[in-house]
Amino acid sequence: MNIEQAHFNMIEQQIRPWNVLEQDILELLSVVRREEFVPAAYKSLAFSDTEIPLSGGENMLAPKIEARLLQQAQVKKHEQVLEIGTGSGYMAALLCYKARHVTTVEIDPDLKALAEKNLAAYGITNVDVALGNGAQGWDQGPSPTYDVIFISASLPALPEAFLQQLNVGGRVVAIIGEAPVMSAQVVTRNADNSYTTVKLFETNVKPLREAAVHSHFKF
Repeated sequence: MNIEQAHFNMIEQQIRPWNVLEQDILELLSVVRREEFVPAAYKSLAFSDTEIPLSGGENMLAPKIEARLLQQAQVKKHEQVLEIGTGSGYMAALLCYKARHVTTVEIDPDLKALAEKNLAAYGITNVDVALGNGAQGWDQGPSPTYDVIFISASLPALPEAFLQQLNVGGRVVAIIGEAPVMSAQVVTRNADNSYTTVKLFETNVKPLREAAVHSHFKF
């Protein structure tokens, strides 16, 4: 496989047509090499328009979905980011280049170890990889707040805990709904009790492990 050609094709044939046009995002996709975060058995699929299996029944999202959600998150260099669902560490790596600091939470011990190994190999230091269940939020300190919360899988509904952990002006980027139709969304906290939701596109991806199927918070 010609790695550079495959990477070029991914950008031009998958990602740009999905309205990922911001130059800093496109450049970042070249800096953080996706193939380095893909399990060895699936290296040949690193740039394919498909989800890639990980251990524990998890998977990496398709490249165009990753890139579109990253662009819509609009992460800035001074911001604190929380990611739920670390996987192989690829999205955490992308977020780390954009943010001041990233806390990423993974429920599977093997994937946590894999992500730490992959992130260390890139020399990334502004990330903490935590082991735990973050499906209902991640409250591990005195009133922690984040500027961006990025959920790397789907949820049937968005738990209120995530919204309460946002700073004013902060965003939750998540895929909400149940199969076969889910909606990628950005929810912005405009004030203490004011939120705005923008729906980006419809998709169908695997739910976050331990996501509560009965959570139906509305705003």
